Amino acid sequence: MNQQQTALHPMTPHELTQILFQKQPLFILDVRNESDFRDWKIEGHHVDIINVPYFELMDGVERVLDKIPAGQKVLVVCAKEGSSIFVAEKLLEAGIPNVHYLQGGMRAWSEHLEPVKVGDLRGGGELYQFVRIGKGCLSYMVVSDGKAAVIDTLRMTDVYTEFAGKLGVSIVHTLDTHLHADHISGGRMLAEQTGATYWLPEKDAEEVQFPYEKLEEGRDIRIGSSTLSIHPIYSPGHTIGSTSIILDDTYLLTGDILFVASIGRPDLAGKAEDWVGDLRNTLYNRFKGLPMNLIVLPAHFGSYIELGEGGKVSARLGDLFANNPGLQMKDESEFRRAVTENLPPQPHAYQEIRQTNMGKITPDAEQQHEMEIGPNRCAVHEQA
Repeated sequence: MNQQQTALHPMTPHELTQILFQKQPLFILDVRNESDFRDWKIEGHHVDIINVPYFELMDGVERVLDKIPAGQKVLVVCAKEGSSIFVAEKLLEAGIPNVHYLQGGMRAWSEHLEPVKVGDLRGGGELYQFVRIGKGCLSYMVVSDGKAAVIDTLRMTDVYTEFAGKLGVSIVHTLDTHLHADHISGGRMLAEQTGATYWLPEKDAEEVQFPYEKLEEGRDIRIGSSTLSIHPIYSPGHTIGSTSIILDDTYLLTGDILFVASIGRPDLAGKAEDWVGDLRNTLYNRFKGLPMNLIVLPAHFGSYIELGEGGKVSARLGDLFANNPGLQMKDESEFRRAVTENLPPQPHAYQEIRQTNMGKITPDAEQQHEMEIGPNRCAVHEQA
């Protein structure tokens, strides 16, 4: 192997995430099949991406050489990394410099979580957002006085335990703002691993097969011995039990009810017509009565455009009432049509995911991965 070929090295999901957070230019050659690429791909502010399936490049990469911009970092992507290594080596042999492959492929990309500090809390403590950039999921860790609470935990629970270990804090609470349908919750598992208390809205828990504490309005959840507390606020619509959280009188964690560029959909439990009124009342009445300077922190984002400074996803509530298209429909019939008709496709395996989150089925790790493949689809409007 010559010197040029030895230049090939992996790009980790963390390194790719930082490139996207910092809006650096990147050329991606995705060698998965066309249908997988159309359904779900890597996107960013300065990302140039093309799709040429692996089987079309097995005998040579000549057909893509003139598509690769000179002097730009090149990343080859496939499902699990094997095909991308083969193609990346061929590109190096053809004289293309600065070639990388995505370590672990799109499988690893789907499961990577990147912690981002949101801010310091007024009574002491910190708030972190965990960005699952490959799938658009967001979860949170509230830290105060040596204790921590994790909100809308994802199934990659080792990320939270390792991060808590680095901070020197113990996880004492895990909370789900609602019964999730697009990803498998790690809240109950993390609680079992750490001895924490698991919280779930009672109205979403009618069919769950395990014990939980009721996440309900008027019941504060203390963290540590400090004055920091979590205030649940009932906000149905995405699910009948959806419960938002006001933290430190500064942050509004909205789950899947309100996003930065969209609003939650009411149909993932087959109850769109039943829940549309709840959704509108939560967004247009309940949230309208909250302080407009609250910082909204959702459980999902739909596009890289929503990533702010350092990768953080957030917005002032007042700005969302001025700019979010889901909050501009004054006519109730218009709103009803928007959230019940012409919705995006429902999440992959969402029924099985709901059953898993209820404890009705227990898929193994590989099955859980397959159930979560693809983007999240919890929103009514996706920002292009």
